[in-house]
Amino acid sequence: MRTHTARTVRLIAAVALFAAGTGCGVEKAAGGRGEGVRDIEQDPRAAARARQVADAWDGSQAAEAWHKGYFPMGDAVELPEDAFRSRADKEAYATENFVLRGSLPATPREEGRVRWEGQGSLTLPLMGAREAYESVARGGNDGPHLTVTGAKLGETTVATSRGPATVPAWLFTLEGYDTPLKRVALGPSKPPPPPIRPFAEVSDHLLSPLRGLVRAAGSGRSVTVMAEHGACDDGPAVDVLETDGSVVLSASVVGTDDGPCTAQAIGEEVKVRLDRPLGDRVLLDAFTGRPVPYRERPGA
Repeated sequence: MRTHTARTVRLIAAVALFAAGTGCGVEKAAGGRGEGVRDIEQDPRAAARARQVADAWDGSQAAEAWHKGYFPMGDAVELPEDAFRSRADKEAYATENFVLRGSLPATPREEGRVRWEGQGSLTLPLMGAREAYESVARGGNDGPHLTVTGAKLGETTVATSRGPATVPAWLFTLEGYDTPLKRVALGPSKPPPPPIRPFAEVSDHLLSPLRGLVRAAGSGRSVTVMAEHGACDDGPAVDVLETDGSVVLSASVVGTDDGPCTAQAIGEEVKVRLDRPLGDRVLLDAFTGRPVPYRERPGA
């Protein structure tokens, strides 16, 4: 039996800067009534769309395929235990400015295994050390840099849509640090075809796509997503529809101004509180009809 719990929360006050201190987004608190938050009736068309998305996914072949795949909900990069030792090192990481001194090892095998405790495993193509290095070292400017002196293949744990998983990872030795920087050595599974088309209705600010998932709380009781708004409004809002099999997020914009305005899309982090832990429910974008993609290192 499917159950639906819908909440409409509009957000108007920024409460925290982006945790890394390097992004242009701000985080907004959601869930319940409180200071800096106001409730506004959700447009019936947007609410109907969220229910259509939930009904299409719950119990579908797409949901079944999703639950069998590897879809990260945590960062592919794990920093050294004592990072960062200086402001320069923090800046180097934020700007992806690395220097390689030494050689990188060849990939010892073609496949790697994802292991979930009590939930089986999955084999996926293994990423080479060079590809893993280049995925974090995309800077190349004259500013501060971190120096990589070597690498070896090891393991790490990453949050996924099926819970914590142990995965292969490249362990990069950083000059000046006692523990390595770890980079997951696997890419996510190919997402299943969605059972519903993207939202087709044209209406200003009724519904907009999310940029991606920034983080999920360890308890699963909240998720932080990147939403968009313009320069002449009160910011983004995210509405929540929870069912037994999915959590559907509907992004929109609050307080739009019909007057002259510069054309720009501003990304902001929005923290969405859930009535119960996300668990293995599929986190969906009402606009696209697809799972909300994890957005690696949004502030870099």
